[in-house]
Amino acid sequence: MTSTAPLTTPDPGWPAGPTVTPFNPHAATPAQRLAVGQLLADAFAHTYPDDPALLPETEAVGLTHQLPTERTVHYAVWDGARALAWGSLSYDLEQNTHMAHLRLTVHPTARRQGLGRAVLSQLLAHADELGRGTLTFGTSSRSPAGEAFAAALGAQPALPMRQSRLDLTTLDRDLVTRWQARPDADPFRLHLWQRVPDDYLTRVADMMMVMNTAPRGDLEQQDWTITPDMIRSWEAMIEEANETRFMMAVEDTRTGQLDAYSEVFWMPERAALVYQGATAVRPSARGQGLGKWVKAAMLDHVLHACPGARWVQTNNANENAPMLGINVALGFTPYSSFTEWQLKLR
Repeated sequence: MTSTAPLTTPDPGWPAGPTVTPFNPHAATPAQRLAVGQLLADAFAHTYPDDPALLPETEAVGLTHQLPTERTVHYAVWDGARALAWGSLSYDLEQNTHMAHLRLTVHPTARRQGLGRAVLSQLLAHADELGRGTLTFGTSSRSPAGEAFAAALGAQPALPMRQSRLDLTTLDRDLVTRWQARPDADPFRLHLWQRVPDDYLTRVADMMMVMNTAPRGDLEQQDWTITPDMIRSWEAMIEEANETRFMMAVEDTRTGQLDAYSEVFWMPERAALVYQGATAVRPSARGQGLGKWVKAAMLDHVLHACPGARWVQTNNANENAPMLGINVALGFTPYSSFTEWQLKLR
């Protein structure tokens, strides 16, 4: 669809809107952060009523998380001590400096009152001041109002994705075993980590950048550079959120190069649902079964290391046929769709 830039300030003909105030999670009181965390948890429960509930305390902690080169501005609408709406604009100071990422949430009981548009107006004005002319944000088909809002803004559905879930009780264990079989004298070795060892940090950063080869649809995004410091920052944030991240990596013992990896995220407090993160195989190493191996090995590990896990959820770009094919063969079935939108201000 053709993108048209939305208003960055309220139309003079609109009635007076709600009061939107800046919100700084680092300077806010614990009660204020928790109020926004509660808003995020309530909105999630409204959209995904059958999923394990988000923990307001964890969401509150996440408000302060950012990489050293990242900056985030926040705005909120308050009803006394209660947060009714919240939005953020995140951007990197060194990479993709033309872009920023939006998040926007309105409490289910306070929607259709102009709160979302009021918060968005402040975020768009801030993006314009920063010279960030390309904005991205995501919506789920589980929240049709969000998709309609995005379309009304003139945003482009730049990267549609299929959100899939695997019911672990139906997992084909024989298939998982077959996919982990390796030839005699196989030069590849499988690693399992929660924290990347120091002597592998640089190699993991290099491996993670293989995600730059993943489909981007129409997103005007340049390649991201991953550094060891970024990995350590992510690990610290994961630990602070009381989340467990398992990473498996495939090393070519002839060169020491990491040629494939996969990661999952799990919380004991939300034990039933495991989130599949990135899975990637270096282009030069494809066609050797490494993707199937690392995915099968990870599922095997989840069965033993994540007590209470029932579902594994993953996103696949609709155009990423190879990885989608692996997931379908493992038993992942459509759950919803997730769309990464792109909004052009300039």
